[in-house]
Amino acid sequence: MKNYKIAEAIVPLCLMVAMFFVGRYIAGSVHDAKEAAGAVLQTENWGLGFGAEGSKPTGNASVQDMKQYNAYYMAEDEEKKLYLTFDCGYENGNTCAILDALKKHNVPATFFVVGHYLESAPELVKRMVEEGHTVGNHTYHHPDMSKISDKSAFEKEMNDTAARYREITGQEMPMYYRPPQGKYSLQNLKMAKEMGYATFFWSLAYVDWNVDAQPSHEEALQKLTKRVHPGAVVLLHNTSKTNGEILDELLCKWEEMGYSFGALEELCK
Repeated sequence: MKNYKIAEAIVPLCLMVAMFFVGRYIAGSVHDAKEAAGAVLQTENWGLGFGAEGSKPTGNASVQDMKQYNAYYMAEDEEKKLYLTFDCGYENGNTCAILDALKKHNVPATFFVVGHYLESAPELVKRMVEEGHTVGNHTYHHPDMSKISDKSAFEKEMNDTAARYREITGQEMPMYYRPPQGKYSLQNLKMAKEMGYATFFWSLAYVDWNVDAQPSHEEALQKLTKRVHPGAVVLLHNTSKTNGEILDELLCKWEEMGYSFGALEELCK
């Protein structure tokens, strides 16, 4: 009887000890996971890892991790919808063809512009707005924003772009931001969020920015159709002659694959 009473007292004690260590293990695992996510988010260059053809890539951080900083690069669901974006550093004669193709297919896009583009191509900026596209902030001078830690300097890059856009269009610039070259820091993401911006990276892109070594039509179409995936935020450059020439055909191919097109604002909901 005495042994039974001892066992009766020890069992609950053992359970309490076990629960304590299990709790410590779970808490430690969660803490480690959060630390790992934070470390990834603090890297200075946006990067992607690709798996099987047609599957979603992995980014520097998960879609959920990025959301806490009002940052996005891909839709979470599996709907076959694409979000087209164009980075506009300067105008070299290809944007009209891009706009023509978008208009033909009734596809919305977001054009991330720098100060130079606003100064040198205001009529094209007006056309983007008139045709229902979004014009986002790509900073005024296109610097490496990951090197800017001073809040006032960060804000000036953003505010100067927004002010010039307002002068051209008479409208407030949408609060969408893309870091030049995808270079960022965790501090940048926080400052952009504090200013009210949503930061947009991408989940599909290809080497289209080198105007002196443009990809062939075949190469471009192959890469942009093989790597496409549900919920992709597509990054293209308006300076690409190839993009201007293939966009109509590319949109046709994506439509044949069952894709439709959405606006970036859908990712922020």
